[in-house]
Amino acid sequence: MAADERIHEEVVRGLAARGRSRLSGTFRAAIFGANDGLVSNLALIMAIGASGVSNSIVLFSGISGLLAGALSMGAGEYVSVRSQRELLEASTPNPEVSGALGYLDVKANELTLVFRARGMSPGEADAHANEVLREHKADLARGHAPSSVEKPDEHEAIGTGLGAALSSFCFFASGAVLPILPYLFGLQGITAMLAAAVLVGMALLVTGTVVGLLTGGPPLKRALRQLAIGYGAAAVTYGLGLIFGTSVR
Repeated sequence: MAADERIHEEVVRGLAARGRSRLSGTFRAAIFGANDGLVSNLALIMAIGASGVSNSIVLFSGISGLLAGALSMGAGEYVSVRSQRELLEASTPNPEVSGALGYLDVKANELTLVFRARGMSPGEADAHANEVLREHKADLARGHAPSSVEKPDEHEAIGTGLGAALSSFCFFASGAVLPILPYLFGLQGITAMLAAAVLVGMALLVTGTVVGLLTGGPPLKRALRQLAIGYGAAAVTYGLGLIFGTSVR
């Protein structure tokens, strides 16, 4: 019975790990994009608000931070995904090569050089070249003409640059909008900053909990870590706002 329980535990652990693996690819960008928006815009609001400027300037700064950060995230994600796809596409073997075999007087040693150029070892390249030529001769014997088949998108899992940019923009904006909500509803001064800190703190606890669930770590510990990081950044910028605000006055 003890052995059965250990096997059952391993099966459950494996299923949970596979489920987390599937979910992590979907939620990773959402969680960390929203977290960036939460922390960066709260820090900006705290710095501007602590300097003693008017409520309208704090609100304008928060909206500017939201748009600037979201646009920057979207542009960076677009360039990153496009560059990755272009690099992989440039490294993908040309599918037309196989269809051209029937029209070339190619020998096994020449085809071996092609496969070695693709990264195969000499032994693997030689064996693969002989296999390809053998299959080609068998196709000719059956009366099948050589043809090139259009291959599907091998890099579909990476996504498109535009889709990645749009999702990154939305995720960042969804987090960055929370710190400016108190100002949009008319709160001012320290009351607005405290309300923004509470809203962001609750959101950071949620994102930290989700990170813990995805990584298999303790959710409470991950949530408190996210909260400490966010509030730590806000405390630093709040202190800078007090210093510069005092010097200005």
